Amino acid sequence: MTSSQLTSSQVTSSQLSGQTWLIKGVQPAGGPATDLILVGGRITETGQGLTATGAQVLDGTGLIALPGLVDLHTHLREPGREDAETVLTGTRAAALGGFTAVHAMANTEPVADTAGVVEQIWRLGRQAGFCDVRPVGAVTAGLEGSRLAELGAMADSAAQVRIFSDDGHCVSDALLMRRALEYVKAFGGVIAQHAQEPRLTDGAQLNEGEMSGLLGLAGWPAVAEEAIIARDCLLAAHVGSALHVCHVSTAGSVEIIRWAKSKGWRVTAEVTPHHLLLTDELAASYNPVYKVNPPLRTPADVDALRAGLADGTIDCVATDHAPHAAEDKETEWQVAAFGMTGLETALRVVHAAMVETGLLDWAGVADRMSARPAAIGQLDGSGGRGAASPFALVHGRPLEPGSPANLVLYDPAARSVVDPAQHASQSRNTPFAGMELPGQVIATFLRGEPTVLDGKLAR
Repeated sequence: MTSSQLTSSQVTSSQLSGQTWLIKGVQPAGGPATDLILVGGRITETGQGLTATGAQVLDGTGLIALPGLVDLHTHLREPGREDAETVLTGTRAAALGGFTAVHAMANTEPVADTAGVVEQIWRLGRQAGFCDVRPVGAVTAGLEGSRLAELGAMADSAAQVRIFSDDGHCVSDALLMRRALEYVKAFGGVIAQHAQEPRLTDGAQLNEGEMSGLLGLAGWPAVAEEAIIARDCLLAAHVGSALHVCHVSTAGSVEIIRWAKSKGWRVTAEVTPHHLLLTDELAASYNPVYKVNPPLRTPADVDALRAGLADGTIDCVATDHAPHAAEDKETEWQVAAFGMTGLETALRVVHAAMVETGLLDWAGVADRMSARPAAIGQLDGSGGRGAASPFALVHGRPLEPGSPANLVLYDPAARSVVDPAQHASQSRNTPFAGMELPGQVIATFLRGEPTVLDGKLAR
């Protein structure tokens, strides 16, 4: 593992601000080694043997350089559940995982269903400064599924919301889903669906199959996800609007999304790191750390998800980072909360599941974890009204001169055991605790300023 010539212990945050950086010998997306110069929040020069007077120098020999990662699906819990996570602790975790932008889901207390709440979350992200925080607005008021939330007001707010989701709850009413898809067309918005038919999953605890039968846990059938995805693909096509499918988990879902895309419909999808690596067999321990929504599925589903991500049917990886207070997870399975943390392990899990297996190269990782999610979330400067963002939410660009200096430096040769006690997240409910994973994030830069150096927070 390499380390920078300038460590976080040697530099204060005021000294870091506005510095010129010369990063020597990194491999952009795993390609040939090159040097990068970062000035004024942008990459100003690339090439071999570069020099820059007065620059802080970082030795990147052996490191992969990727555009800053973008997460479309993060639970930051603030406001309302600061005992589980805050915007500050969650964005620190994001930076340590290589993320420069996250989308904060709406199931806060109060729910992010008004311009006031989404602006509060956005401002908390600005104050924290570890990555850009783009709030996701609720589709329905209070996540109750009965009437639309203030979609237009949230879109026009300072937070410039572009993705709307009732994540944690399915918009199960077909007419309401149609109206939401129609409404967001006016400003180029996206409806992100938590695909879960509620009547098919009442009381469900684990993937319906051999393991749920052996453990005596109520089964969660794959068709509960697949039926909603099929319906919503048809609705999106009928309306001519954009649908994003959250946390795809079954082989059947992959096939439905592949079919919808073959029609040219505006459908995108994400998969979580844990669904790429873990299976329902882990539930045999009755350890609620493996309880998640949607549930862990079978090895055949994992194979289909990996293949779908590799061939582009699934557009991107999203963490569904779901921190919980200890008392909500360290209890019996049936009453434990659903969810797993994921920001600090996501890139390492994708490395294990997709790169080490030969399914993706590092350019593919950059595409699935940065470029595509940035485009879906309209963080690349594209999209509807308000695209010229006053807070410079530009992500997912190639590491070339003129691009914003949002990047992560990653050591692919490192290996270590996941220790949740070392995580910055306020919660410890990671399913990867004690597992050896490849790689380590060495540095993360947000608009040319380091948020992480030598694998530690820079401030």
